[in-house]
Amino acid sequence: MRDLPTMSFLILLTTVSVSLAGLYLSPKIIERCMLRPYWLKRQGEYERLITSGFVHADLWHLAFNMLTFYFFAFALEDRIGSLKLLTLYLLGLVLSDVGTYFKHRDNPDYASLGASGAISAVLFAYIVYFPDRHLFLLFFPVPVPAPIFAIAYLAYTYYSARHPTGRINHDAHLGGALTGLAFVAVTTPSAYGDLLRVIDGWV
Repeated sequence: MRDLPTMSFLILLTTVSVSLAGLYLSPKIIERCMLRPYWLKRQGEYERLITSGFVHADLWHLAFNMLTFYFFAFALEDRIGSLKLLTLYLLGLVLSDVGTYFKHRDNPDYASLGASGAISAVLFAYIVYFPDRHLFLLFFPVPVPAPIFAIAYLAYTYYSARHPTGRINHDAHLGGALTGLAFVAVTTPSAYGDLLRVIDGWV
């Protein structure tokens, strides 16, 4: 047992608290935290690259993201440590919005929010570290080998980002996934050895 809360717990608690406050106490919190690419450079709102990840559009959006985070972040933190987990999460928040910025930087009406990009980074780092695990998804409750899920997810997000429908920011999902893969490649390149051995075992 740890004497202090884990970083994963602190991230989860902060995100839930800020999101619920914005949804049920003061909508101004959401307005002040949302990322608006048009104003990012024009008004220097760079902090919103971080704050936008701590607010959500509705309760379902929050619940889905936090459940996903819960299932993977705690195990990942045990593997890589609190500081690396925090660094990965913050990089995921910022870098996952790069594509969103360039796509919508001239649209004053566009805004985005939610932790999906950072959570994608956590998920894909988890897949590299634990390639022999099977993932259970709420919308597809059948165990899927982690590497197969990664390939399918990247293909789906790439296609969806090129053919957008609705309000889902697939660019952030894709950017977060690539951030997670790159983070492991830089910090623990040897982890890819286990991933390759698992894939080689299927061939």
